[in-house]
Amino acid sequence: MRPRKKLQGLVAATITPMTPDGQINLSVICQYVDYLVSEQNVKNVFVNGTTGEGLSLNIQERKQLAEEWVRQGKDKLDQVIVHVGALSLPDSQELARHAAAIGASAIAVIAPFFFKPTNKDELIAFLQKVASEAPAVPFYYYHIPPLTGVKIRVEELLDGIKERIPTFQGVKFSDTDLLDLAQCINKNEREQFAFLYGVDEQLLSALAIGADGAVGSTYNYLGRKTTLMLQAFAKPDLALARKYQFLTGEFLSFVIKLGFGVAQTKAVMTFVSGIPMGPPRLPLVDASEDFIVKAKAKLDSIVWPDGD
Repeated sequence: MRPRKKLQGLVAATITPMTPDGQINLSVICQYVDYLVSEQNVKNVFVNGTTGEGLSLNIQERKQLAEEWVRQGKDKLDQVIVHVGALSLPDSQELARHAAAIGASAIAVIAPFFFKPTNKDELIAFLQKVASEAPAVPFYYYHIPPLTGVKIRVEELLDGIKERIPTFQGVKFSDTDLLDLAQCINKNEREQFAFLYGVDEQLLSALAIGADGAVGSTYNYLGRKTTLMLQAFAKPDLALARKYQFLTGEFLSFVIKLGFGVAQTKAVMTFVSGIPMGPPRLPLVDASEDFIVKAKAKLDSIVWPDGD
């Protein structure tokens, strides 16, 4: 397996830029990479996940995006993790082979969610079949039961997983069950698995029980602020860390009440970065002008501890 330092800190769950007519827009990925690095201090990305509408893209589009992120991220990004999960096992295996061939830093897989695995053994069997197609590439399980409906506890999943999946390196944990996360971290200290939290508004809670970092959509446009929160937590200056978390939560609470999802994330990223992210793909529909005006005003009104 290719040597990699342990994945930690912030990982931006990348948005898939699209043209006004709904085609993927590879032309802005270079600008996107530079923005993340220079403006948001984020050097790890998670491509073709939920925020990236990965399951709404066809196989060729997912390959093109992975290739472009790896190409543009060379010598700029630390790690490019490519999500290769799919409802079809052969599709997922094809994407895993492709990610390995283009030099992705790691791959991740979501649980199948139409015909669902009903127990740990069924889920691991699926994950193993995908991971084995990229035997030199670090592998992460992407746990997001609110979307998949697959509620197999990660604590249970981890027992013996390294024997079944030698490349297993950790979990993108996108659930609010902090007891499950805490038990994972408590039981696997010697394994040095990485646990990246995926519920941005609760990151500080996850850090307190030992999460290594986070994968999330807000790090596209609040990466620098969240890095300051991580630094405050590490000092430790918990009062300052809480301030950053509360302000992030204030913004997210506001936009969630307006209706907040991938389409709205694309709109926020567009007005914050100036990079056109375009519309989402159906069945998602564009954020309304009313949402954009209100979200921008709210974000502009927040006074951060660093004075920005």
